[in-house]
Amino acid sequence: MPTKSRRFEELKNKLEPGKIYTVDEAFQMVKELANAKFDETIEVAVKLGIDPKQSDQQIRGTVSLPHGIGKQVRVLVFALGEKASEAQAAGADYVGGEDLVEKIQSGWFDFESAIATPDMMRVVGRLGKILGPKGLMPNAKVGTVTFDLAQAVKEIKAGRLEIRNDRYGNIHLPIGKASFEISKLQDNFFALLETIVRMKPSAAKGRYVRNIAISSTMSPGLKLDVNNTLARMEKRVA
Repeated sequence: MPTKSRRFEELKNKLEPGKIYTVDEAFQMVKELANAKFDETIEVAVKLGIDPKQSDQQIRGTVSLPHGIGKQVRVLVFALGEKASEAQAAGADYVGGEDLVEKIQSGWFDFESAIATPDMMRVVGRLGKILGPKGLMPNAKVGTVTFDLAQAVKEIKAGRLEIRNDRYGNIHLPIGKASFEISKLQDNFFALLETIVRMKPSAAKGRYVRNIAISSTMSPGLKLDVNNTLARMEKRVA
């Protein structure tokens, strides 16, 4: 087991053991704890009441955060001809076909999102075992297999994230930087939570949202009061 740093333990000692936070308390505290020398990322972890082994209980989709995540997302596009030009004009960082496939097969992964036109999937399919485990495989269900490359590239650059549960039924995603105003972090947080709630599988039984926690890159997690948080979310939606 890796040992925690002295700084981490000092931050942990600032927290009241077992405390469950309201949304406002948690976001105020996570900002105070994010005191590293770089602009830490604020992350959310949600534990869901799903059985991730069942295909009809998988969570997969996208969310566009209103204020982005404060990070430059490098987008790779598999396209040729006019569609390649369209992707480049929209701001894609890397555009190509077989050349990119070979580069990735050799171990190159300097990108955070991949898009492909439908006709390129016969080529991109060879990367399934490489990109799939990393969550980078283009998929029509989340809008990354499309002929509308300009729209897809712009949305991802603006802060669109893919929502996907892990094998334990958790969703873990960034919602911004520590330098963001609390109001913007909360806007992003609730946009993500609202989307997760709307995606509840009909086959899921019992309590759907089990636990919610937020943290910064270098700080301990803060557990939120789930009932209070969901009530705040419903008021925002109403």
